[in-house]
Amino acid sequence: MDLFSRSWAALRTAVAELADEDFARPSGCTGWLVRDLVCHLIIDAQDVLITLVTPAETEPTRDAVTYWDIVEPATGDDPLDALTVRLAAAYEEPWLLKFHLDDVGSAAGRAAELADPAVRVGTRDEVLTAGDYLSAYVLEWTLHHLDLIAYLPHAAEPPTAGLARSRELLEKIAGAAFPPSFSDKDALLIGTGRRAPGEAETAELGELAAKLPLVLG
Repeated sequence: MDLFSRSWAALRTAVAELADEDFARPSGCTGWLVRDLVCHLIIDAQDVLITLVTPAETEPTRDAVTYWDIVEPATGDDPLDALTVRLAAAYEEPWLLKFHLDDVGSAAGRAAELADPAVRVGTRDEVLTAGDYLSAYVLEWTLHHLDLIAYLPHAAEPPTAGLARSRELLEKIAGAAFPPSFSDKDALLIGTGRRAPGEAETAELGELAAKLPLVLG
């Protein structure tokens, strides 16, 4: 729960510190500018709020690892992706995106801090404990933090603990460990297809290379 809060706070702070011109730069999400990614984070924050107040009575069907599905790489044709781009453009002024993310994002952060980790919640027609749900979102926040700063070398990186936990989750999803020589950041970028491995890195990956990238949805 604490790691969710730390990762989410760091990501919101990184957005708050962006210059206006940064919103028009590309992000690490294919086809999305930084403004589109920030708009997506607002939607993510709304999802967190909705999920945490959607109780479930049945046994959990997913945990922090199995919450994630492996999906096909984005093509840009998904209607929801297109809607996000249109919504982001409708904000017009970067400060409006910052304001909305701070407003809804702060509420999501408070809801997470108040949540009982043992309570069962429903989302995407699945049931998880609130603790597992928020743990899964550490990976979401960390990956999108890396997306946010992909072309912004001056921006702060995600918390080291969040990077380490996200690597652990991704390795469990992959069913294999990344080479010890890989930093947590490189393991996440290469593992999710955000960066192509070099020749030496591919050799180190061995059989795991054939499973990559792991596109999470």
